[in-house]
Amino acid sequence: MRMNRLLDRLQERGIGLLITIDEIDPSLDELIDFASTYQHFVRENRRVALFMAGLPASVSALLSDKSASFLRRAAQHQLGRIDDADVRAAFLETVEDAGKAIDEGALAEAVRATDGFAYMMQFVGFRMWAEARGRSRIEPEDARRGAARARADFISGVVRKTCQELSEGDLAFLGAMLPDGEGPSSVADAASRMGKTANYARVYRPRLMEQGVITTAARGLVRFDMSLLREFLLEE
Repeated sequence: MRMNRLLDRLQERGIGLLITIDEIDPSLDELIDFASTYQHFVRENRRVALFMAGLPASVSALLSDKSASFLRRAAQHQLGRIDDADVRAAFLETVEDAGKAIDEGALAEAVRATDGFAYMMQFVGFRMWAEARGRSRIEPEDARRGAARARADFISGVVRKTCQELSEGDLAFLGAMLPDGEGPSSVADAASRMGKTANYARVYRPRLMEQGVITTAARGLVRFDMSLLREFLLEE
């Protein structure tokens, strides 16, 4: 096998191999096959490590696959929301390193549109840059148009796809949270709106948290955690 020969040559030089996979898609047979192959490397005590990143729903689906069940023992890290100051610094550094300048108003608009969500940050940055193509400075209008396009990208590629993978009960629970606006929702109140008992509604909380859709606000309280999800559900 080619990978075994590569690892043998690296071993001779005292070097290990780090494999990185971004935006994992558990529906790809190649990913499941690779996970199975990687397991053999681990069992053989090869100097190899694996780093994968993806949306919570994709990670959950991958870990549910029996062929990749050994990955459940891997360390997991939830990125969570990124502070506005860090988002601003990342946008500014990236733009300036690429030889452009960015207006302060444009920078503020980009940070606001990102809402601390790492995946949204990629969309906003890409679309904002594209709007300013051919010019040396990104202006507020570039950021506004880019943010609008990024919002459509995110809803289509992330929010809608995530909702399609949720059960009717999951969606009913999210719908029962909508009347609470931006504030946290009581699980008991959501259950009442669903016509269910609080104990029945609580079964949705861990599943939706695992999907990266909601988060705990306090004891008995939850809030939306996925950017633009509440707006999408209201529009739908």
